Amino acid sequence: MLRALWTAASGMIAQQHNIDIISNNLSNVNTTAFKKSRAEFQDLLYQVIRPAGITNNFGTQYPTPIEVGHGVRLAATTKSFLQGSPVETNNPFDLAIQGDGFFMVQLPNGQIAYTRDGSFKIDAQGNLVTSNGYLVQPDIVIPPEAQRVSIRENGDVLVSLVNETEAQLVGQLHIVKFANPAGLESIGNNLYVETESSGQPIEGIPGYEGMGTILQGYLEASNVKVIEEMINLITSQRAYEINARAIQTSDDMLGIANDLKR
Repeated sequence: MLRALWTAASGMIAQQHNIDIISNNLSNVNTTAFKKSRAEFQDLLYQVIRPAGITNNFGTQYPTPIEVGHGVRLAATTKSFLQGSPVETNNPFDLAIQGDGFFMVQLPNGQIAYTRDGSFKIDAQGNLVTSNGYLVQPDIVIPPEAQRVSIRENGDVLVSLVNETEAQLVGQLHIVKFANPAGLESIGNNLYVETESSGQPIEGIPGYEGMGTILQGYLEASNVKVIEEMINLITSQRAYEINARAIQTSDDMLGIANDLKR
């Protein structure tokens, strides 16, 4: 009976983790370029009371074993990098990646991080930066006298200057992709850093060698589907309640056994 208590408790813990993940997805439904996560579970060790294939007293073999499981555990959280819908903003510094790829930004400690959030700004020096002031890589500097900024699908950044008839190229955005983007580590602020599991970044020009293209004046929306997450939330809540009921039932049965009298 004690086995049932711990088994059901593991189910409640697992469903609590699941609800935590679903809640984070729902809370970021309006976060630019947010990628939803999914909980993955595995069953725990089994107590083998009788293995399959052993011979009984009658000389025949048992075709199936007698096994009792010990519950469930959270095995992994997998992030889905399905692309969100592009949302038009008409802001020249809002960029979306259509297809695979990440923008590169430099953190204050010099480390390179990666993001699909293209809601960029211009700082006092004319540098293209994120909302937190992190420099976009490679460095893009917009001249203060620029009248218009145009960013092509291949990442070329052109500016129209006063008294100039032709736009001037001031830089080019590069993007990177990974062999296993699900292996990236999320560090918050819509940023990821590489890990051994993600593999090393493959840098390239947008639109070439499998890289996505740049879409100016748009932002990528979150890929969270509210209806889908609500269904998952209800399912997880019911599973939590069932495991709680199993604990209550096991406790009632222990109480009955404790009350037995000779």
